Amino acid sequence: MDRQSPIAQWDIFEAAFQGPAAGNPYLDVTIEAVFSFGNRDVRVPGFYDGEGIFRVRFMPDAQGEWRYRTIANVSELDGRTGSFACGGPRAGMHGPVHVRDKFHFAHADGKPYFPFGTTCYAWTHQPLAMQAQTLATLKDTRFNKLRMGVFPKDYIYNQNEPLYPAFETGADGKEDFDRPNATMFRHFENQVGALRELGVEADIIIFHPYDRWGYCDMGAERDFRYLRYLVARLAAYANVWWSLANEYDFLLDCKPIAQWDRYFHIIEENDPYRHLKSIHNGEATMNFDHRKPWVDHVCIQNWDVKRTAEWREAWGKPIVNDEPEYEGDIPRPWGNISAIELVHRFWVTIMRGGYAGHGETFMHPEDLLWWAKGGELRGESWKRIGFLRDLIEADVKHGLTPFTPQDGRWVFSRVSGASDGDVTYLYFGEHQPAAWAVGLPMEDGDYEIDLIDIWAMTIERIGKAPLPASPGLRQRNGAIVGGEPEAAFGIHLPGKPYQAVRIRVRK
Repeated sequence: MDRQSPIAQWDIFEAAFQGPAAGNPYLDVTIEAVFSFGNRDVRVPGFYDGEGIFRVRFMPDAQGEWRYRTIANVSELDGRTGSFACGGPRAGMHGPVHVRDKFHFAHADGKPYFPFGTTCYAWTHQPLAMQAQTLATLKDTRFNKLRMGVFPKDYIYNQNEPLYPAFETGADGKEDFDRPNATMFRHFENQVGALRELGVEADIIIFHPYDRWGYCDMGAERDFRYLRYLVARLAAYANVWWSLANEYDFLLDCKPIAQWDRYFHIIEENDPYRHLKSIHNGEATMNFDHRKPWVDHVCIQNWDVKRTAEWREAWGKPIVNDEPEYEGDIPRPWGNISAIELVHRFWVTIMRGGYAGHGETFMHPEDLLWWAKGGELRGESWKRIGFLRDLIEADVKHGLTPFTPQDGRWVFSRVSGASDGDVTYLYFGEHQPAAWAVGLPMEDGDYEIDLIDIWAMTIERIGKAPLPASPGLRQRNGAIVGGEPEAAFGIHLPGKPYQAVRIRVRK
């Protein structure tokens, strides 16, 4: 039995074996391993890594002694055994992210996770210097999730040749979809690992329609093999999320709904860690049926962020609006909203119980747009999004629950409000009130009230004030009469847009 060096919890144990290289081992050879911990067994698929090398990767989730035994269809790889010890996690490592409390997320160790993501679709296919620049930029931001495609992308502002082809080139000069290019996949997984070290979740887009290489139309069986191969290579990385597609509905001609369901099932069959799985729409009216049990959270693109609470109720899962449109100046309407508008959409989304994603699309003479290629950020929203993340992580212990008209306390169609325990936020957005009646019951205790300027990134302590004038609409037997709640106290406001109030109970 092969005894390996100790592995930290949620790090990667890897066993490599020399096997047959003749023919096409990707098609002809199967290998997996069963990892055992006490009376628990975990089946893990292996993969071919080129030059006769086969690998099995495993992410231990429990501390102690682990043993493994391989199962293969060739004698050289079958019945190989080994063991290793799993110790405590490295500093800053909290394990994979899963759904918690129905609408929110947490790491395996219980640490809450609030996604504040950005998009760099094809960053791993750019020149190495630009990829290094992307990682350096991310290190200086507060983004903790990155949407990124496995395959290169062919679209406006993103038409350069990729660093490596995804499959080996055959004698005819074309890529052979039956022979993955191990060099490309090694590089891709190394960058996923680099994100992990930065504390950034890798939201991996498996398919997309923007293609000139034939990757989006390889045929169902090749798709299934590619997906099994991808999961075998990458599932042991703690920071992996699976996004079945960017804009799946633009691929329905070659990948019908039943095929998308099969993709989800293949991941379930081959990912023992149950990393988060989602799928993303193109047209606003073409949302996937996120109620299906194999969909873990809702990933959408929709500019109308005030509908976030509606989506929560419809699907009963965490809402991540990864494309509420992008800050930038390109001619396309989805890529030219202002920085303050994107920050505003983040606040509305979060105050209505969801999460939002960032993207940046500023024109560049060499087509170096962050949303496509990474590199440098040139806008202003990312700083304010980081400010919002800091607020949420400091104040929120579980996840914000939005107020709705049924709560009988908020004019919800205009003001976004949410609470978690003893903290409540009110976000006024485009409205410019000079005073506000706060509908909190005084018996809950006294309150600290802070005024937040979401653009200036300032927090100012303010006090209670006499109740502002009211048209006399009150609660009657717990119901709203005329649509406005009975107030507990009032606050003065600056009478300008993009202000929020934080109210904390002081026990």
